[in-house]
Amino acid sequence: MAFKGSIVALVTPFKKGKVDFDVFQQLVEWHVASGTHGLVPCGTTGETPTLSTEEHKSLIKACLEAADGRVPVIAGAGSNSTEKAVDLARFADKSGADGILVVTPYYNKPTQEGMYQHFKAVNDAVGIPIILYNVPGRTGVEISVETVVRCAGLKNIKGIKDASVDLGRPLQIRVALGDAFCQLSGEDATVAAYLAQGGQGCISVSANVAPRLCADLHNAWAKKDWKNFERARDALLPLHKALFIETSPSPAKYCLARLGKIPSDELRLPLVPVTASARQKLDEAMEFAGIFKAGRKTLKKAGKR
Repeated sequence: MAFKGSIVALVTPFKKGKVDFDVFQQLVEWHVASGTHGLVPCGTTGETPTLSTEEHKSLIKACLEAADGRVPVIAGAGSNSTEKAVDLARFADKSGADGILVVTPYYNKPTQEGMYQHFKAVNDAVGIPIILYNVPGRTGVEISVETVVRCAGLKNIKGIKDASVDLGRPLQIRVALGDAFCQLSGEDATVAAYLAQGGQGCISVSANVAPRLCADLHNAWAKKDWKNFERARDALLPLHKALFIETSPSPAKYCLARLGKIPSDELRLPLVPVTASARQKLDEAMEFAGIFKAGRKTLKKAGKR
């Protein structure tokens, strides 16, 4: 399956401290019905630093079961431990994932050679496409364009999710590797520019909250329907910004609870629910996007623990 368009970085719903698999699979169904082009379980937005290995693997299986082959599933398989990343990657491969997302090792701050060897170890362990994940704001390291090009020479490394906000990178990579190397934005607010610079889609936080509108944006781009592309782009901008007003995915979970898609905005520490001032801005952004009318729904549990 091709990886392109609006690919959602799924949140992980919790209920009294446990993963709520039923609600998680309901979210998957909603995304498929809303036109989302792909699913990423167990990425940063899924609060993977707080998940046990068993929970992580169970979420991948639950996502694959709910998707049932209708859209591609790119399973999060990142870790700053190469051994753990290899284990998660092998599990995703054996479980039937269409691809895996592997983040640059965080906290360890490896050199470019260390990152290459990390990705090579994962590459050598699986037989499905690997999407590199460059997110220096979270990990403290950036995979250079030169290292991306070097990694692309490995058999299974087929693309990158880039959240560096350097809009020169996708064009540099496209010139070096062509369209066959999949480039996905990891920064919702600059996705329009990223597409113009050679990108093919976005692994999106905003798609959690506005799946139809995010899909519309990418569908319009593919059809060169600039009027509807601009409409969706402009409608989404306040939401893109508001969803990072406090640490993600706290704002996204608030919005989903507000929309009635998850029972509450429960998170795992050290993340906490968003503040009252953030809630107001998120309500306004959702209303601006046309997906929510302020005051229409009553939030009973969101923001409470």
